[in-house]
Amino acid sequence: MGELEVHALRGVDFSLYAGEMVVLLGASGSGKSTLLNILGGLDTPTDGCVHYRGGSLTQASEAELTNYRRRHVGFVFQFYNLIPSLTAEENLTLVTEIADDPLPARDALELVGLGLRCDHFPAELSGGEQQRVAIARAVAKRPQILLCDEPTGALDVHTGARVLDVIRRVNRELGTCTAIITHNVSVAEIADRVLTLSDGRIQSEQHNARELRR
Repeated sequence: MGELEVHALRGVDFSLYAGEMVVLLGASGSGKSTLLNILGGLDTPTDGCVHYRGGSLTQASEAELTNYRRRHVGFVFQFYNLIPSLTAEENLTLVTEIADDPLPARDALELVGLGLRCDHFPAELSGGEQQRVAIARAVAKRPQILLCDEPTGALDVHTGARVLDVIRRVNRELGTCTAIITHNVSVAEIADRVLTLSDGRIQSEQHNARELRR
């Protein structure tokens, strides 16, 4: 904004590992959404480096970032972003048709417990069911990384818990490295690791019991 510079992140340094579940915990303005966008190749940092499996995302072209997002990353947002005129299965088919080795759309919906809702339109589904369709859409292309931005933020406590169970199941059964950003401390209970952010920095790192697959 004019001459004003806002540092969303400062000196953040960490790694993600195959198959782990990480929660990025912090209040609004802590920098967690910016960090998630950088991990997903939606934003590039003004300083520092981001590496993915030996390659540099920081130096990547727009075409390379598009390919990274298409082939390797699944996104789940707070709002479901489903196409209203398409059924649940058709919303997934949009992704599976451009993926190299996708899960069949119906299999992905079965994974999130919606095998009987394939032919339903978003308006015929509850908020929690729509979010589960969004999760199925994200994992249908078998991404190496699943990035979830406040996936339970628009849901009540009971429905949110069910959505988290679905994310945990995807992480366990597909081995997808999963990062969830949230301000909700209770979400941290499902994580292998919890990174707490404040003022653009990682203030603490907590490891839970499950061994990480590095």
